[in-house]
Amino acid sequence: MNLRDWLEAISFAVAIVGLPFAIWVFFVQQRAARENEDEEAYLRLADAYNAFLKVVLDNADLQLRSDAALPDPTPQQRERMLLIFDMLISLFERAFLVAYKPDMTVVERRRWNSWDDYMREWCRRDDFHAALPQLLRGEDAGFQAYIRRVDAEERASLTSQA
Repeated sequence: MNLRDWLEAISFAVAIVGLPFAIWVFFVQQRAARENEDEEAYLRLADAYNAFLKVVLDNADLQLRSDAALPDPTPQQRERMLLIFDMLISLFERAFLVAYKPDMTVVERRRWNSWDDYMREWCRRDDFHAALPQLLRGEDAGFQAYIRRVDAEERASLTSQA
C-alpha cells in the first residue's frame, strides 16, 4: 500500500468517524450553553426576587411577610401595598414567561417549583387575593390563567383547613 492509499484510507476514516463525532460535540456544547443560559436567567430572577424582598423589608409597617393582612391600612399604606403587589405580579409574570413550560425537565421543574411556591404563598394572603383582579389587567393571558388557577387552589385549601 502506497502513501496515497494510506491517505485515502485515513480520509475515509475521518469522514466516517470524525464528522459524526464533531457533530455530536457541537450538539453537546450547544446543550451546555443553553443550560448555562437557563441557569443564568434563573439566577437573575432569584436576584430580582431578593431585591423585591428588600422592598418588602423597607416597608415593614405593611406586614407583608406575616400570615394575616394588615388590619385597617391607611390610604397611603394601601397605595404602597398595591404598588408592591404590582411589582410582585410583574416579577411573577417575568418568571412565568422565562421559566415556565408545560413539559419541563427535572432541573426546569425544580427551578419552577420555587416560583410556584412563591405564588402560592402570596395568593394565600387575603389582601393580595383581593387585589389580584386589578393586578392582572394587561398581563400575559397564559400567566393570568396560571396564577388564577394557583389562587383558586390556595383559596380552596384555606377553606378546607378552616
